[in-house]
Amino acid sequence: MKLAILDRIGTLNMEGEDSIVALKDWTPQEGVLEAVAQLNRGGWHVALATNQPGLGRGSFDVNDLNAIHLRMQRELAAAGARIEAVFFCPHTPEEHCACRKPAPGLLQQVAARYGAEPHEVWVVGQNAKHLQAGEAMHAHVIWLQLDEQAPAADMAPHIPRYTSWKALADALAPDVQVPPPAPVVAG
Repeated sequence: MKLAILDRIGTLNMEGEDSIVALKDWTPQEGVLEAVAQLNRGGWHVALATNQPGLGRGSFDVNDLNAIHLRMQRELAAAGARIEAVFFCPHTPEEHCACRKPAPGLLQQVAARYGAEPHEVWVVGQNAKHLQAGEAMHAHVIWLQLDEQAPAADMAPHIPRYTSWKALADALAPDVQVPPPAPVVAG
């Protein structure tokens, strides 16, 4: 099994003010739609794990979050890509739950859903907390360093680093770099 668990804010989509992305502001990172499609064609299961403390604070509700994820799924589908599952932690940092990253609980839930062992899981993100959660569960971790982003002080130097979604997809799914053939239209 090949399971990639992605972070959303700042990794899959551009980061908004205070890490909150409103539906109107949801913008995918450059190349992410094509990269997820390439991973899918390469036999990867792709899931999303995201901290959403705005739910716990009452800044937005689950319907708002679902609307963002529905838009994300539509844009992915238009590119021939899919994220199979979305997992989120609704707690604030003050709640000290086991599912809020950097705790590994949320990622462990994803792995359990797929029946994946830690060595079958690749945790991909630009946020140190997301990668620390992956390391805590003994998964492979990959730092996606986009936009000349400086490494976080707590980012371990041994973590593999990719500077674009294309480079990451080419590394994880090298045999499917060519886009799939266009569908045949009956005339």
